[in-house]
Amino acid sequence: MFDWIDTRAEARAKAGLARRVRPRPADSTDLDLASNDYLGLARDKRVTGAAAAASLRWGAGSTGSRLVTGSTELHTELEYELANFCGAQSALVFSSGYAANLGALTALSGPGTAIVADQHIHASLIDGTRLSKADVVVAGHCDVGQVTHALATRGKRRALVVTDSVFSVDGDLAPLAELAAACREHDAALVVDDAHGLGVIGEGGRGAVHAAGLAKAPDVVTTVTLSKSLGAQGGAVLGPSRVIKHLVDTARTFIFDTGLAPASAAAALAALKVLREEPDRPARALDVAQDLAFRLKEKGLRVSSPTAAVVSVQAPSPEAAFDWAEACRAQGVVVGCFRPPSVPDRISRLRLTARADLSEGDVERAVRVITETGASAGAVSRPR
Repeated sequence: MFDWIDTRAEARAKAGLARRVRPRPADSTDLDLASNDYLGLARDKRVTGAAAAASLRWGAGSTGSRLVTGSTELHTELEYELANFCGAQSALVFSSGYAANLGALTALSGPGTAIVADQHIHASLIDGTRLSKADVVVAGHCDVGQVTHALATRGKRRALVVTDSVFSVDGDLAPLAELAAACREHDAALVVDDAHGLGVIGEGGRGAVHAAGLAKAPDVVTTVTLSKSLGAQGGAVLGPSRVIKHLVDTARTFIFDTGLAPASAAAALAALKVLREEPDRPARALDVAQDLAFRLKEKGLRVSSPTAAVVSVQAPSPEAAFDWAEACRAQGVVVGCFRPPSVPDRISRLRLTARADLSEGDVERAVRVITETGASAGAVSRPR
């Protein structure tokens, strides 16, 4: 029955696309450039202390779906604080960012809807469009002209434009203001996944949607994750109050999923408080990303120009990317390794994530190790 799995596994291994789970130790001394802990809050004692206290008070899990026993006072407070911080009317917390994206897209679309999606959107948004039963058109990456044409020629009355704010592979920023204008011209709504923007972009880290002046727009819906800049776990949808009420009534990943654990809700709340108290953290994460990118480019590597905390370094092949990442790890620098199908353009990369708590010495070490191992991987285009 499952012999075909072995055949597929052999093909993936031959193409350099095999993956494996690699548990990390609690006391690792490696330099972490692979996680999404952009603000360095996942181990902050204010955040972990809040999580521990919530577990003792509320229990290890939420005990049920949000509409039965899975909502606590912490969830309500977190929704209020998220909406207030990001400038939205209302918010709804899900068990993950993936669940938030699936819930938003399926509940806000359907057979009578056209969806126009950027070709580089996150896998969770792709899955949401597949489950939506809507007519889906894939537009060129950040191509407002193609989006406008698709909206103007659609065969359905309702329409959604779907995009990441900061794209997770190269860290480039979507033209949100232009997309919103196209939506309004053609009576459509805009759904933005701001997972990599929250905590990094905009005033005090309020996100790319807030920075574009769209947070309170009646035709814009934002999804976020609590597992990146906030160092916790979970996701949320932010937007007009009537949209959030509609999700409570219809979003299957909200209605039928166990609610976010109280510890994660408390951790996210504590992280938001830190972000309010230390508004310079987002700028520091951006500075580190831009410094990393500049230094690696100087060394002859093909590096993206970061608009947020993601730095992408191209590799010659999937096999070279894997070997390069392994060589970095062997020298104590942990980097992400992105290969097909995780990269929409099929170009394999090392994906580096900058953190606000990285020191000058950390950056120098990272550049040295990545450059030295990159030369062996054939990734350096012009030796110094």
